[in-house]
Amino acid sequence: MITLSAVVARLSGLEQRDLEHWIVEQWVKPQQAGGEYLFQDLDVARVRLILELRDELEINEAALPVVLSLVDQVYDLRRRMRQLGEALTEVAPLEMHRALAHRLGSHRGAPRRL
Repeated sequence: MITLSAVVARLSGLEQRDLEHWIVEQWVKPQQAGGEYLFQDLDVARVRLILELRDELEINEAALPVVLSLVDQVYDLRRRMRQLGEALTEVAPLEMHRALAHRLGSHRGAPRRL
């Protein structure tokens, strides 16, 4: 775990006031100990993502919460799909695995209907 000042020093283009603002907005949720923020690797990755969205993709501050929410939803869906896959591996027979793989593979290039 690293401190707020270490995160700022590590990431070019990051200002302490910006990071403090992102914490207040709860876009980044570091731990607190002894009145100091402590960042895990995942927190630092989140800060990098926000910097990239803001600086490279030029997403404005009003849109950042929406984009971050969508990114969080995608990661949550991926995690849940991985859990579903693991559960299926444990309980489904091999024949069902093959049928699912075939079915899912046949739809990869097909356009989606909403």
